[in-house]
Amino acid sequence: MLDVSKRERSRVRRHHRVRLRVYGTPDRPRLNVYRSNTQLYAQVIDDTTGRTLVSASTLDKEIKGKLKSGANLAAAAAVGRLVAERALKANLKAVVFDRGGYRFHGRIKALAEASREKGLKF
Repeated sequence: MLDVSKRERSRVRRHHRVRLRVYGTPDRPRLNVYRSNTQLYAQVIDDTTGRTLVSASTLDKEIKGKLKSGANLAAAAAVGRLVAERALKANLKAVVFDRGGYRFHGRIKALAEASREKGLKF
């Protein structure tokens, strides 16, 4: 196995366990979140076809220039708002939230709350 920390292996194991139950359909795709030390990524995925319908990250042009850092609460909220806007524009109103094995607090919670404020239902 790659030289990965025990914490990351535990997160991946939790993520696989959660993915047994969390499944995105065309009606309710899955909002997946990945958090690195420096960036935050979110995708809306239809698991029946395996396609990413909408995505947003702290590296997007709309967000990158406005942020001091890609790894703080403000960046997470900006990504949440952007992914919600793009999902609503693609006529996706409801999603299933996949926190990726991370705790629902901090940046993950900020992204989720910002998405809900913009009108995404989950």
